[in-house]
Amino acid sequence: MARVMNEHPNQDDSPRSILFNKYEMGRLLGQGNFAKVYYARNLVTSESVAVKVIKKEKLKKERLVRQIKQEVSVMRLVRHPNIVELKEVMATRGKIFLVMEYVRGGELFSKVAKGKLKEDVARKYFQQLISAIDFCHSRGVTHRDLKPENLLLDENEDLKVSDFGLSALPEQRRSDGMLLTPCGTPAYVAPEVLKKKGYDGSKADIWSCGVILYALLSGYLPFPGDNVMKIYKKAFKAEYEFPDWISSGAKNLISNLLVADPEKRYSIPDIMKDPWFQIGFMRPIAFSIKKEPGFDFDEEENEANDKQEGEALIRSENKPSRPFYNAFEIISSLSNGFDLRSLFETRKRSPSLFLSKLSAPTVVAKLETVAKKLNFKITGRKDFKVRMQGETEGRKGKLAMTVEVFEVAPEVAAVEFSKSAGDTLEYIKFCEEEVRPALKDIVWSWQGDSTNNSSLQN
Repeated sequence: MARVMNEHPNQDDSPRSILFNKYEMGRLLGQGNFAKVYYARNLVTSESVAVKVIKKEKLKKERLVRQIKQEVSVMRLVRHPNIVELKEVMATRGKIFLVMEYVRGGELFSKVAKGKLKEDVARKYFQQLISAIDFCHSRGVTHRDLKPENLLLDENEDLKVSDFGLSALPEQRRSDGMLLTPCGTPAYVAPEVLKKKGYDGSKADIWSCGVILYALLSGYLPFPGDNVMKIYKKAFKAEYEFPDWISSGAKNLISNLLVADPEKRYSIPDIMKDPWFQIGFMRPIAFSIKKEPGFDFDEEENEANDKQEGEALIRSENKPSRPFYNAFEIISSLSNGFDLRSLFETRKRSPSLFLSKLSAPTVVAKLETVAKKLNFKITGRKDFKVRMQGETEGRKGKLAMTVEVFEVAPEVAAVEFSKSAGDTLEYIKFCEEEVRPALKDIVWSWQGDSTNNSSLQN
């Protein structure tokens, strides 16, 4: 197993430690209760990265396996210029290695601790924070622990949101869309989180953003107190005062963020329309979702040398230029009980995948008919790939998707949907409530449906 030994790679008398024949490990950047973070350098590209080293035994002892799995799932889902990027995940028999973007500038907290920021600087950081959180929310992710300590700055003084250990995914919500587990840091947590009646994670994040903006502009917190109860008492009533130097525009925005009633609190679209917020605002272009293989933290790798482990676990950099399906992939992807794709794939399949017993041309014709019934217009067509766009404006503009049909056999076709524009949650809802029912007469099996197993295996 690769050992993390060298904390000073620039010193000639220090032994070099190479992780998976790919990363030269360096100095210790920080450590917590169950993990250490090291500086490292990619031996191929010379890129600087941060490697989070976690002992599996410690995770199991502290019952944190689920939390780490969730953090990895979230970070793979939210790729954005203002969010720390998870580059890859590797493991040995006893340790997990999360390779992340190395952010050189440290925590935003260190700046706030020195005093208030200039208004234009605070506005820039706040704009980048809102852009990142808006992107998270569009993918159903709520952070739940936003604070200056979890906001990092890169060498260009751009903000990067980090630490998704307490974040929540859509499947954690109750049937009414609410979350129940109280979490966060007392000075930044929204009042409704503590009431044990359920709360909207997105609105709770906005409250935390309001506290952060107040702190950036004033140099201190809006709800001070020498104990938790005093902080909560003020927060529950949203009792705070503005220092004289904060502009009226900033005061107005903060006043609409730090509202005890979440129903009356500004939403992100409200924030983005605010005159103070709009000054100099440019929405960053989000990265495409990084396609990575699945990963099982509980998988027991056989004991081998570092080179063998590295070759087995590091994902391939060579990606196919065009999706290709064979019989093994079809059976694997459509069967819950026998999904081995994560051991072999170099990219993640779309959840919007089904198999049809019709020919590819027949399926394409049916798709075009269904598109018209659903008020989607065909915007592009090439071979067995169809692009279509909705007519109504959604949260992120008009919803658009690409549907590609792969002919597996003369009378067997695999059909894969992917979103090309619009809001992700609206896309998922549209696929579930509109597309699936409309296509039921040509579908043999949808990916992951448990009812598929017996028919495919008999």
